[in-house]
Amino acid sequence: MAAPGAGAPSRLVQYVVVRSDLVHQLSWPLGAVITQACHAATAAIHLHYGDPDTRQYLEQLDAMHKVVLGAPDEDALSGLSDSLTQAGISHKLWIEQPENIPTCLALKPYPKETVQPLMKKFKLFK
Repeated sequence: MAAPGAGAPSRLVQYVVVRSDLVHQLSWPLGAVITQACHAATAAIHLHYGDPDTRQYLEQLDAMHKVVLGAPDEDALSGLSDSLTQAGISHKLWIEQPENIPTCLALKPYPKETVQPLMKKFKLFK
């Protein structure tokens, strides 16, 4: 007998991780930080446009699911990017130019259960 929910389609989610110190310590305007997250999310979709999960995510236009998390600082964001790379998780680390400041990263859409364990130490962005 199949387990409850077996065979149910996985929920696709796009994780975005934003440096919270940009707002809370460095006094960036909230709109500028939101813009960084938009850049990263759009770039991750663009870079992985042909990926089957990305295509399926885009087909569900009115049901897209994103989770925006906060990284405490640049070191935490860069460390996450390194961990994701080592785990083979496709993502885009957004580096604001011309300042050359890593501000956030976004994963391509993945089934939630594939990437959620890698994101557990980060809390929802506030």
